[in-house]
Amino acid sequence: MGKNKYGKGYQKKDIKTKGSGTKGGAPIRDGKIKASHILVDKLSKAQEVYEDLQAGEDFQKLAQKYSNCPSKNKGGNLGEFPKGQMVAEFWNACVKLGIGQISQPVKTQFGYHIIKRTG
Repeated sequence: MGKNKYGKGYQKKDIKTKGSGTKGGAPIRDGKIKASHILVDKLSKAQEVYEDLQAGEDFQKLAQKYSNCPSKNKGGNLGEFPKGQMVAEFWNACVKLGIGQISQPVKTQFGYHIIKRTG
């Protein structure tokens, strides 16, 4: 409990936003995030895959079919990783997502990623 400028006690309240449960995406636990991704070379392909996902296609199957990353063998699953292990653009996109949410294509030096936050 803190004190306001008049010396009175108060408790901070968590501010929640619609959708993700907390402002800016799901909480980061122990400084780590869990995510899966689909990595492709061209924006047009990334947009096509994103549209398929929005239409209800299975993320893991699309990762196995289209991703250029070795993680495709695990349905795109990257497991758990801390800030700094991934390039900044990728990390920043992850922290904005709620659990289960899928990003629009994110450009990095490796290509275009479609990211699904899993934890």
